[in-house]
Amino acid sequence: MLKMVQVAKTYYTDSIQTQALCPFDLNIAQGEFVAVTGPSGSGKTTFLNIAGLLENHSAGQYFLDGQDITLLNDKDRSKIRNEKIGFIFQSFNLIPELNLYDNIDMPLRYRQFNSKERHNRIMGALEQVGLAGRKGHYPQQLSGGQQQRVAIARALAGTPSFLLADEPTGNLDSQMATGIMALLTDIQRQGTSIIMVTHDPQQAQQAERIIEVRDGILSESQRNVKAAAIA
Repeated sequence: MLKMVQVAKTYYTDSIQTQALCPFDLNIAQGEFVAVTGPSGSGKTTFLNIAGLLENHSAGQYFLDGQDITLLNDKDRSKIRNEKIGFIFQSFNLIPELNLYDNIDMPLRYRQFNSKERHNRIMGALEQVGLAGRKGHYPQQLSGGQQQRVAIARALAGTPSFLLADEPTGNLDSQMATGIMALLTDIQRQGTSIIMVTHDPQQAQQAERIIEVRDGILSESQRNVKAAAIA
């Protein structure tokens, strides 16, 4: 599903160059749940941005669903990002002026689905996260955990190849966080790949694989056999 070969990232400022990510290889199969951990400033955000096609890598090759995206222009990268990658952010990123239905509908409109297709996708995603009965509610009428569920539904409605979750429980209390992690695990069991950036070691343990980023170096610190068996 995702393959990176000797991918690296270097930032240049005047006469200074900073190696944000050293060359690394990474393969993630369809349906895998991978946690990415590491201290602040280690390179996690850079890795996330490259995986999500939000910025270019400096060296190496990146294949997504068998397609080499390394040399694509910005327009083609944006199209792939919109169609194949679902984003889940710590801050939810919901539009307060829109109800839940319309929040999920907006990215689908960019892909020019017809109204029936959009409706089916929206309601299917809301059903999956347990909020179909609140489609007319607005974000401020929901708890933090419910808002994150809407954000997950928005990502799922596009049927992405994988979900990229950036600290998805960072703004939630422990009970809400447990619910979101259970939902993500259930989504992964249904075949969607998940790459989750987290500082929480307990949440990382729920993934099948744990990739650690430290000083720009990626290494697989653990393969969670128990989580893989449960999935």
